[in-house]
Amino acid sequence: MRKFYWYLTGFAKKHGLVFMISIIGAIAFFSFFVPSLSSIFEFKNRYYVGLVGDYTIDNLPKEITEKLSAGLTSINKDGSVSPLLSQRWSIEQEGKTYRFIIRDDVTWKDGKKLEPQDIKYNFEGVETIITPSDIVFKLPDSYSPFPAIVSEPIVRKENIKYHFFFNRPILIGVGKYKMSDYKINGQRITEVTMDSIDDRYIYRFYLTEEDAVAAFKHGEVDILPNLSKNHDIVNWPTIKIQSTLNTNKYLAVFFNIRNPIFSKNIRQALSYAIEKPNDETRALGPISSDSWAYLPAGKAYDKDLDRAIERLIDEIPQVKLDLELTTTSLYEDEAEIIKKEWEELGLKGFDECQKATTVSDKSICENLKISVTIRISNFPDTNNYQLMLIGQESLPDPDQYYLWHSEQSTNFSGYKNTRIDNLLEKGRQTFDQKERKEIYQEFQQFFLEDAPVIFIKHLYTYEISRQ
Repeated sequence: MRKFYWYLTGFAKKHGLVFMISIIGAIAFFSFFVPSLSSIFEFKNRYYVGLVGDYTIDNLPKEITEKLSAGLTSINKDGSVSPLLSQRWSIEQEGKTYRFIIRDDVTWKDGKKLEPQDIKYNFEGVETIITPSDIVFKLPDSYSPFPAIVSEPIVRKENIKYHFFFNRPILIGVGKYKMSDYKINGQRITEVTMDSIDDRYIYRFYLTEEDAVAAFKHGEVDILPNLSKNHDIVNWPTIKIQSTLNTNKYLAVFFNIRNPIFSKNIRQALSYAIEKPNDETRALGPISSDSWAYLPAGKAYDKDLDRAIERLIDEIPQVKLDLELTTTSLYEDEAEIIKKEWEELGLKGFDECQKATTVSDKSICENLKISVTIRISNFPDTNNYQLMLIGQESLPDPDQYYLWHSEQSTNFSGYKNTRIDNLLEKGRQTFDQKERKEIYQEFQQFFLEDAPVIFIKHLYTYEISRQ
């Protein structure tokens, strides 16, 4: 035994360093090189996709989560809801309880059967009850849009072995694709790899569209989906461009109603002064034109300078109309056009005011000479603005409570209207779709008449890819 010890210590002294380096090298080889090599020789279609946004593993974009998994329900084009991972659902206790019967033929990507206890949504104030075949959500209040909320894809987070010695979380879903790898910088996701049997998608993340376009030029990615505008690469001969009109997204001017200058007459005047498109891109309200609750006959505010001037002279402001329009670099061109239209309105309004027999104090006409300053910010402050030109997205359900109810912190315009509040409250507590449609069409009728926002057009998104 002692002789063995001497041999062992002698070997360690003479060859120990080489032995340890060999062990470490072998571990590194099998941990890093072999997986990379096997990845190279996989015969899959590979797609390198650039996405814009700041995400973590717990907050991934729909582009990825919808490949990875599915929700209890799915949203149809008109905003109606159908079962997906659930067979059906029932509404109990006057809309405060939802019971979803779970399909028994669904498995996670790792082969585990989907069980009701696997379904986890982080709803504040909602009690979840699990039974062998269903999941029950007990809400604090009646809430008819709830089936649309659970269309969010469900995932399981599991810790897996990583480079032999480490563990890290990975997301598992029930969809066609699985998350096979990802990279992070701090908490921020910089790359995600998604695999199916035939395809591999490598998503790379950039903070701005300009960064993503630069990455495309450098060959880091080959596809750029969901761009808000065309960029200079659209003229490249090897580029394919696909545009999609999104009727659930609109460009609009939001008033800060807290500012006393923006009376109803002034809001309507500024709305009548803007030229809007007269084709399918025209946005006429906050609810998607594809929605079952859409009101096609709402007040349109087609450009009409005579009406705009009439509204101004009916209520001449007590201070000069020095306006500041905040927007992002994406909509700078549109902002310049609006500035020109409003200043034109101001000059014509001043001239008509000078002629009007109903205005005795002509000096007040000076207040109608509109001047507009444009402020560009890629991250506009919704707590500090006068007028804001931004894109907004309509939710699949026609519920507008979060944006326009006077008691909501997300109502950044400060809009207050008791009648609108009552309609929004009633709409989310009504479960018959026909009755809900009547409520939301009444909401649109009075909301558009009040003009707290100027709806201009629906927005296109662009996908650019190499041919």
